[in-house]
This record gives sequence, structure tokens and C-alpha cells, in this order.
Amino acid sequence: MKQTIVILAFAVLVAAGLWYAKGISSRPEEKSVAGVGFIKADETSFDFGEISMAQGIVSREFKIRNSSESPAEIKSIYTSCMCTNATLNLGGRKFGPYGMPGHSFAPKVMQTIGAGEEASLLVEFDPAAHGPAGVGPISRIIAVESSDGARLELSISALVRP
Repeated sequence: MKQTIVILAFAVLVAAGLWYAKGISSRPEEKSVAGVGFIKADETSFDFGEISMAQGIVSREFKIRNSSESPAEIKSIYTSCMCTNATLNLGGRKFGPYGMPGHSFAPKVMQTIGAGEEASLLVEFDPAAHGPAGVGPISRIIAVESSDGARLELSISALVRP
């Protein structure tokens, strides 16, 4: 009887995990990359150069703007790795930090950026997050998706040293 309950509980957990993973990986078709939609950025990539794990977290602020003549809704912000997070600063208010989907709770942003309005995205990278195996060249992606399915992709890179 106990063995049956354990097997049933395991099967339920596996099914729940698969259901959760399906929801995360089923993103809408990507309509734009690197600011082809209404949300744009003049700078879409930044190289930190050589950085040290011992010196801790490094950050870069990316300026984004709504290039349209009508409001645009930022639906979600996420990163390609748990070592990276992004915080949206819009109209003096901060939202986030947002990280890698599936690694932690990934709330929707659902914030409107007005026509022609600017905001900033503070991207932080923790070079020590992967431990000793995390040395060498890295590149990470930060995605900003609008409610119409368009996506702005930002990237950071670095050469991590102990």
C-alpha cells in the first residue's frame, strides 16, 4: 500500500512538473528581436570585458523607449540564466527584479510605457553564481516582451576570472 502511494505521488509530481514546463516553454511566436517592435533601445549589447568573481555583481543600465505614437504594454521581462536579473525603472517606480523563467517565480510585468516615453532596465550579473565552473567567456540575454508579442532582446557578455 505504501509503495503504491509513493509511486502515485511521484507520478503526480512528474505530471505537474511537465505541465508547468509546458506553460513556460510555450511562448507566442516572436515577431521582433533587438527592438524591431515599438519598444526600442539604442544600445542592445554590452561587454563588461574581464571581470572577477571576487569583486561580485556587475551591472549595466539599458535605456529603452516606446517609439510609437500610442502606449505600449510591457508584458514580461526575463533573462537567459539565473545568474542575471533585470529591474525595470519606469516613471520613477521600480519593478522586479525579473530573472530566468522556470528557475523562480516569473511574474508578469504588465506596465504601460507611454508614447515616446523612456524607461531604464538595470541588468545585474553575478559572476559567482555558477561557482568555480563559471569562469571563462559568458553571454546572457535579457528579453523584454510587449503585449502584442514583439520582443526586444538585450545582451551582455564578459570574460569571468576567479
